[in-house]
Amino acid sequence: MADEKAKLLRSLAIERSAHEGTSTRSRPWPLVAAASIAVAAMVGGATFFALDFRGIADPGETQPAASAAPASGSARSSAPAPATEPRQAGNLAASGYVVARRKATVAAEITGKVVEVLVDEGMVVQAGQVVARLDSVLAEKDLALAQSRAEAAEAAIGAISADLADANRILSRVKSLSSKNFASEADMTKAEARVGVLSAQLRQAQSQFDTARLDAQRAAAVLDKHQIRAPFGGVVVDRSAQPGEMISPLSAGGGFTRTGVCTIVDMDSIEIEVDVNEAFIGRVSAGNAVRAVLDAYPDWTIPASVIAIVPTANRDKATVKVRVGFQQKDPRILPDMAVKVTFFEDGASAKAQPKEAARAN
Repeated sequence: MADEKAKLLRSLAIERSAHEGTSTRSRPWPLVAAASIAVAAMVGGATFFALDFRGIADPGETQPAASAAPASGSARSSAPAPATEPRQAGNLAASGYVVARRKATVAAEITGKVVEVLVDEGMVVQAGQVVARLDSVLAEKDLALAQSRAEAAEAAIGAISADLADANRILSRVKSLSSKNFASEADMTKAEARVGVLSAQLRQAQSQFDTARLDAQRAAAVLDKHQIRAPFGGVVVDRSAQPGEMISPLSAGGGFTRTGVCTIVDMDSIEIEVDVNEAFIGRVSAGNAVRAVLDAYPDWTIPASVIAIVPTANRDKATVKVRVGFQQKDPRILPDMAVKVTFFEDGASAKAQPKEAARAN
């Protein structure tokens, strides 16, 4: 077996030429060229099948390297691609909230116990209307006492005025008798002194009366403060106090004293506040038309306009606050509602549908 393998190997051996040094010059170049052509054909065929597998129908068509948009099948457009044009900026859109410019939590100016609350949520109140009453027993007593002191001071003025008038008549009579030598100098001095004392007492009584009158007015004002009134007309949106609770203008830490009775909102003062990115604030100006859409009513478009741009920026959010006013009021528009607004350029109609909106936040 080993002999047969050795014979087989000797039969496959290549006999060396005697001119081995010159074998390099005598290579079979036609065979090498044919092999190269065959290899090139195989590579070309593999490339063609690979490109066809990736779906490229037209090998002559060139696309940008960064373009990732696929062709739509067999219906390819043979028209040349247009030159790149600057994209037209769309209308500016932003999100915000409905706010009320006049909103107040009504509280008492004094400390007292609530005895009656006359309003409830949803009620419409007028300016000066009483919304609650406090316990006023002591205030009424103080007012009655001050009025009594004022009356006493007024009565004292009347009594002193009568004495002064009598003293003036006596002094006039003494002067007449003294001119005829029927009255002594002592009588003249006594009459003049009495007139002076009564005049001083009258001025004192007048001052006491003025003080008592001011005290009575102050007591009346304090009594009136026990009736809490609405500062302006509006709608009650929150009632926080109940009868029997203590209320005070100052918050008592750790206690149960309230600082407010109810919250009133003037519905005629509602508007929109939005935060616009400072990069787009140059596209907003006062008077621009605005289209507002409440999140609660997405199919309802409300016409509006820019009232003002608040001249300050938020450093943390890089935004500028813009005030937008409604052109029509509606009871469905409530404070703190979320709203989306679209700002239109100058001359644009609020009825036009924007082609694209640039988000402001």
